[in-house]
Amino acid sequence: MADARGFLKVRERELAPKRPVALRLQDWRDVVDPADPTVVARQASRCMDCGVAFCHQGCPLGNLIPEWNDLTYRGRERDAIERLHETNNFPEFTGRACPAPCESACVLGINQPAVTIKQIENSIIDQAFANGWVQPQPPSRLTGKTVAVVGSGPAGLAAAQQLTRAGHTVAVYERDAEPGGLLRYGIPDFKLEKELVARRVEQLRAEGTRFRCGVEIGGSEAGRDMSWAELRRRFDAVVVATGATIPRELPLPGRDLAGVMPAMDYLVAANLVQSGAAESTPFDAAGKHVIVIGGGDTGSDCVGTAHRQGAKSVTSLAIGRQPGVERAEHQPWPVHPTLFEVSSSHEEGGERSYLASTVEFVAGESGEVRGLRVAETGFVDGRREPTPGTERLIKADLVLIAMGFTGPEQIEESAFVLPVGSRGAFERERDYSTDLPGVFVAGDAGRGQSLIVWAIAEGRAAAASVDAYLTGETVLPSPVTADARAFA
Repeated sequence: MADARGFLKVRERELAPKRPVALRLQDWRDVVDPADPTVVARQASRCMDCGVAFCHQGCPLGNLIPEWNDLTYRGRERDAIERLHETNNFPEFTGRACPAPCESACVLGINQPAVTIKQIENSIIDQAFANGWVQPQPPSRLTGKTVAVVGSGPAGLAAAQQLTRAGHTVAVYERDAEPGGLLRYGIPDFKLEKELVARRVEQLRAEGTRFRCGVEIGGSEAGRDMSWAELRRRFDAVVVATGATIPRELPLPGRDLAGVMPAMDYLVAANLVQSGAAESTPFDAAGKHVIVIGGGDTGSDCVGTAHRQGAKSVTSLAIGRQPGVERAEHQPWPVHPTLFEVSSSHEEGGERSYLASTVEFVAGESGEVRGLRVAETGFVDGRREPTPGTERLIKADLVLIAMGFTGPEQIEESAFVLPVGSRGAFERERDYSTDLPGVFVAGDAGRGQSLIVWAIAEGRAAAASVDAYLTGETVLPSPVTADARAFA
């Protein structure tokens, strides 16, 4: 197990350096430079020979983290990627865009900084692609069964790859022009370069997965390309992996003003420009005072995007208290804690304000937003409410609401009904099946807003259930049930 005394010899976390702020603001490339292999191996040596490796449970994929840490330390990179791919279809996505609950669950993290699991994961997969070790794995035989996967985000791609490799004929339906879903259109390039998505899609194509882009599934009365009922008739099984795309709203006076919009509308438009699919964005932040409401990853992505577009100022507002820099008592190890973090986007400038409750969007003379009235957050009977007498006006030309998502877009077809549960997501059984025979739900569409790592885990698990439904048995791995939850 790596170096049995490594955690005693190397006590500090060493991370790959980030490119200087002044330099990275001039482009949209990844903000992090490639890690030095010597540093990665040294960090891998810190992995302990744990009696119980809690990082396995911290990761819903059940990644065999100690094993590929050991292989990395020993310089056996090709064996490391084989071990990593056994549980994770797309480690380059989780290594860049996952908050690493595995690191929160690292046993070493009880009294030392946790092992740099994400960085080691990134190094393994980057070396694998650089050396040509990642190759298509087409099935040796076909089952004659067909599966439609609707949605090409991480859950849909994971389900499609597993089912294709099992020998089923899989078609992925995506309403956008290119596959990838949130990975391609929602996450900026400086956090996840789109070449990483494109090369995985090409791998799936080479394995036999078919992509049907620019096709929207829904009732014909809505002017869409195909009804859900027709899709179900054409295929032996259907996997609904449409994500949780309905943004949480902020219904306050002035919400309908020009310049106030959901964060994802802004990010998608910016990504389309960067990909060359659009010449310009109608939501350019250049020269504007930008306010981002919401302190999560989506809000951070908006901050970095606004900086690169040349915003005059960027302010992030969070309604709650500023998190602490150490675990709170109610979030002990191995729970993934809420901590104050400075993302790469926040390093680049702007102001962050906590206990800020938005009261009103203020209009300018022409009906566009010109300011935001904000009050200090108070707590009344456990509820967060604006404190009277604490209001202030913040200048704003562009306001981005990044308060998360409430669930998937609903399906409105009498012949294809998926009930919605209390969390706003589609109801399903523990094995991802629904009341409609042959129809399964995976990812955020059934779990609600969650992490990329959970989406991949659900895609893999749903694929196993689909395979068993079609053939009567399966050898595909099923890392999580639909009702599984993280450490809490």
